[in-house]
Amino acid sequence: MSQVPAELRYTKEHEWIKEISPTKFRIGITDFAQAALGDIVYIQLPKEGASVTANSVCGEVESTKSVSEIYAPITGKIVAVNKSLDTAPEVINADPYGAGWIAEIEIVTQTLEESLLSAPEYQNLTA
Repeated sequence: MSQVPAELRYTKEHEWIKEISPTKFRIGITDFAQAALGDIVYIQLPKEGASVTANSVCGEVESTKSVSEIYAPITGKIVAVNKSLDTAPEVINADPYGAGWIAEIEIVTQTLEESLLSAPEYQNLTA
């Protein structure tokens, strides 16, 4: 069974989101997603400074099996990307919720989209 940390929020597209500050959030793909993809060999990171809209494509992950799009879970601006994934994308397989984070998004408003799922809701989706 895949890991679903209780403190994170999730999307139906298998991204996770973690609050770093009231306006800054770290995102990545879930353990379920990395397991389904298999060995990750390449990642197209979002562009730093780019504006992203919730549920829009902001990058992609390529594995030995397929290519999968990464969707922004929230609307905001990309303020950081995990550049270490350029040379070691397989870190996502080993540690999707830690060293395998993908980007940080800063939001303009103080509220998150309500389409985000809690850990139990996400577990029900992937069960």
